[in-house]
Amino acid sequence: MKYLISLFFLLFMMSPVFGQSYPFQDTRLDDGKRIDNLVSLMTLDEKINCLSTRISVPRLGIRSYRLVEGLHGLALSGPANWAVRGRGASPTTTFPQAYGLAQMWDPDLLRRIASQEAEEARWLTQNPKYGSAGLIVLAPNADMGRDVRWGRTEECYGEDPFLTARLTVAYVRGLQGDHPKYWKTASLMKHFLANSNENNRSINSSDFDERLFREYYSYPFFKGVTEGGSRAFMTAYNRYNGIPCTVHPVLKEVAVAEWGQNGIIATDGGAYRQLVTQHKYFPDLMAAAKGCLEAGTTMFLDDYKEPLTNAVKAGLITEADIDRSIRGTLRVLLKLGLLDAEGSTESPYAGIGVTDTVKPWEKPETRALAREAAARSVVLLKNDNHALPLDPEKVRTIAVIGPSADLVISDWYSGTPPYRVSALGGIRNAIGEEVRVLFAASNKADSAVVAARQADVAIVCIGNHPLGYGLSWGVNHVASDGREEVDRQALSLEQEDLVKLVHAANPNTVLVIISSFPYTINWSKDHIPAILHITQSGQELGNGLADAIFGKVSPAGRLVQTWPSSITDLPPILDYNIRNNRTYMYFRGEPLFPFGHGLTYTTFDYSAMVTDRKTVGSGDTLKVSLTLKNTGNYDSDEVVQLYVSFPDSKVERPPFALKGFRRVHVARGEVRRVTIPVVADDLSYWDTEQHAFVLEKGKVIIRAGASSADLRLKTVITVR
Repeated sequence: MKYLISLFFLLFMMSPVFGQSYPFQDTRLDDGKRIDNLVSLMTLDEKINCLSTRISVPRLGIRSYRLVEGLHGLALSGPANWAVRGRGASPTTTFPQAYGLAQMWDPDLLRRIASQEAEEARWLTQNPKYGSAGLIVLAPNADMGRDVRWGRTEECYGEDPFLTARLTVAYVRGLQGDHPKYWKTASLMKHFLANSNENNRSINSSDFDERLFREYYSYPFFKGVTEGGSRAFMTAYNRYNGIPCTVHPVLKEVAVAEWGQNGIIATDGGAYRQLVTQHKYFPDLMAAAKGCLEAGTTMFLDDYKEPLTNAVKAGLITEADIDRSIRGTLRVLLKLGLLDAEGSTESPYAGIGVTDTVKPWEKPETRALAREAAARSVVLLKNDNHALPLDPEKVRTIAVIGPSADLVISDWYSGTPPYRVSALGGIRNAIGEEVRVLFAASNKADSAVVAARQADVAIVCIGNHPLGYGLSWGVNHVASDGREEVDRQALSLEQEDLVKLVHAANPNTVLVIISSFPYTINWSKDHIPAILHITQSGQELGNGLADAIFGKVSPAGRLVQTWPSSITDLPPILDYNIRNNRTYMYFRGEPLFPFGHGLTYTTFDYSAMVTDRKTVGSGDTLKVSLTLKNTGNYDSDEVVQLYVSFPDSKVERPPFALKGFRRVHVARGEVRRVTIPVVADDLSYWDTEQHAFVLEKGKVIIRAGASSADLRLKTVITVR
């Protein structure tokens, strides 16, 4: 008895309460052995619970962790109340919408932004006051923005697969960090696959061939996994070639078997039940649960426990099936350090929010980063006769007009920023008290016209409302609005009539479009001297915009989608074959503004383009160099873009496609030598017979310039 009591006391002292580590908490062990041990210790109910978004095994010392949204800053409150009915709510740094972050064309800055977001996620998760944020971040959105009518255009990085892939990789790396063993947070990309229409998304099928699957729609996910290091993504609501993405064979056959995706594969919210109710793909929820696990699902975002448990009782699903499924999620928790012994400091991120107790969103450098992002995201669409920048020393009265002038509106995937600076606020901050600022939100009682007549210059701010003016889910206030579950039915901007009235009252009119997507502003392009675009929601929107308007910075953002001249230029929205007149690669019309377009306050001369080799093969990296001279009067960034074409190709290829870019700063009068790497394997196409990317022999023409429609230099290389 004495021996048994001593043994019991020893085992009790070794329990987690007294700091004893189970083998799965031993960081010296192989990852696989740690997961093996944890799975062996779990009960069936604990395993089933680990298929949810609230992952926890309290009995073994694993506390609850959950998912958080993070497309352009951590969302831990906001319009959607991501704080889970207020628990743990906190302000967080809010950057421009993802669409605006893409317009920076700056992977390095994007990576810093994602790293800041990860810092705040760690801080809020580990700080004793909060402790409920979560470290699995639902970002980035790697879907292709192939149609400007897509309601969730604001979430994407545009229409080009190369650019989207580079930005996806940057965001993933920023969220996950550089440590060889631990992640800062886990990047869960969404929505795999081809989710770029909202109306009837739960029953529609996105149909296209294998080459478009490899070269276009899945390409950013492919790079996000294989190059960025993400080991998590969410499946889409829609079907792909007739099969719901939630249970599509490509999950295992491609993402797992080929790319090495061995982490989380999550359903979207409600998608599991839609397999029965909408897709009619399974007869009941038990069969749907079995189908999800067989397809590779490791996490459900809706109510699955009862039907899945019943499926186990009925023998449709075995405990071994669940064991295989939860390993991916546990592998992600291991990378986050969440399976280490409590109190372990081995992870370099363990002290965030614990030893560093200064709220990261309140730090001056964080606010400076948000302002830098806002300013760099601004696209100068037009600037006739140097209408911009404005000189505060020469302007005595400014009229700031429009329904978007004094608003910073959070979208559905925003958190709550610690403060908001509107366009009106930013302009006032920039000019001080010596310049008079008049404001009119509309032209009620001719207020906008009266203000414009009294001013030296009128700045009109118009755009969309990213929440649909507070209407119920799935409803547009105006036809040109869009958001989740609502595709746009028009591309014209109703508020352009206000621009016409203001311009008639004062020809010195600047148009600022604050929007989540493009518009067909043909009249404004023809008549308004200067036009700028900036996206919604960023806390420093107004200051970043004012930095551009008054020349503190020279705007150098670039468009990431083709802005069409008319809605009739677009194919049917459910036509997913981009070769049918879609994206800059295949569009045969005259765009309002081309892909990659964006002006600066200066001019640049491009010359002397050379390559470091004339022939390349698989595995090579070509270096393309050119001379860039700032020939104007302003220091400025320039986004140098490289496009390639394949005149000797034996297969159908895009007439030209982006394969390299670099944003560089050049002082006025300065001459810089700019080098852009081009990875030879990025010139490959997908060979359906060989089932592989193939680098085709023959000539490759490389052109360089400031946009897809402004290519100034050309050289030719050969693939051997």
